[in-house]
Amino acid sequence: MSHGSINSREDLAKSSNAIVQSSQVGDDGFQSESATPTVRQQAEEDKRHTIWQKLKGFYERNFGLLLVFLAQVFGSLMTMTTRLLETSFETKFHALQIIFVRMLATGVLGSLYMWHKNVPDFLFGRRDVRGLLVVRGLAGFMGLFCSYYSLSYLNISDATVISFLVPTMTALLCFVALREPFTVREAIAGLVAFAGVLFIARPTFLFSQHGEQKPGEDITRIFVTDKSQGIVPAVPATPAERAGAVLLAVVGTLGAAAAYSTIRVIGKRAHSLVSVNYFAVLATVGSFFIILVHPDLQFETPQNATQWTLLVAIGIAGFLLQFLLTEGLQREKAGRATNLIYTQMVFALVLERVVWGTTPPIESLFGSALIISSAIWVSLQRNKPATKHIAAVSDEEQSLLGDSTPTEDREDR
Repeated sequence: MSHGSINSREDLAKSSNAIVQSSQVGDDGFQSESATPTVRQQAEEDKRHTIWQKLKGFYERNFGLLLVFLAQVFGSLMTMTTRLLETSFETKFHALQIIFVRMLATGVLGSLYMWHKNVPDFLFGRRDVRGLLVVRGLAGFMGLFCSYYSLSYLNISDATVISFLVPTMTALLCFVALREPFTVREAIAGLVAFAGVLFIARPTFLFSQHGEQKPGEDITRIFVTDKSQGIVPAVPATPAERAGAVLLAVVGTLGAAAAYSTIRVIGKRAHSLVSVNYFAVLATVGSFFIILVHPDLQFETPQNATQWTLLVAIGIAGFLLQFLLTEGLQREKAGRATNLIYTQMVFALVLERVVWGTTPPIESLFGSALIISSAIWVSLQRNKPATKHIAAVSDEEQSLLGDSTPTEDREDR
């Protein structure tokens, strides 16, 4: 009896243990089910974090390109406002006054920025390169004046694409003045580029089929039969005026090339912003005194809010062009960034169509293709040697030349 009682108690204990274990398993199962949403939420959070990291990484890798892109936007807007002020109002502004406004803003804002950032050798640069900095500033001033004055007779797309001659002109000038190599390929690219200039200029002895310009006819729109539908009327130019403007624009690229060649000699001995500031100050002072002493020139006062707005926009856009290009090329390899320089042509075509309602004829488009192709070819040829990248590209004429900077390997003198 007692033995049976003991067995009953053992069975009861086993049954109780089984119930407890079953309960624990059930509890564990319940906990696993309750933990499943937590694991899923964690996985979703990790996925979101990964996507954010990828977007952040893409932004950081391409931030320099974004700045260069924005610089081209402001550069195109500045070209547009320059042509508007020179041609589209009863009170027309001379190129020198526009340069004065733009470079005054660039010089003041640039000086404040350099002072704030404690740029080395601010304000005048190192004593041993000040003469070269003056040469750089004067050459840049000449190039800028020729470019702006040509806008009185050239469409902004033609004026923009002619500026892409700078790589070829720089290679030729460095060959003559600095005894740097000038390859056969660069010579061929130069010939192709100047052939493109002829298609843009369309001199009458080569393109006589255009004939004489009729009153009210825009000779730059020979393939467009409908009336201009732009915001402002298109500005016609005679063949002689157009050819002269193209020649002046080409001389402007020579000035820009001279400025860049001087910068190559200066090398690392002057901060890029100091070089830009010399350019701005000398252009401001030079344009002011020329207007002051020239009997046929005077400072015009804006007659309405539109002209005031355009003048202020030129000053702001000019500084932003320099600032964004400098900052962008300090963060980005010039090889990649150079490709974005040519987006100015796209912006120029769009602005020209929207503002003046004009489209360049097929000759200009073909010439533009020749110039851009040769410029890219020259840049690629000069980028082939592997050299250490120095973030010293500072302004619009330099940005066309890619990574080619021979003075990187020179010692500071």
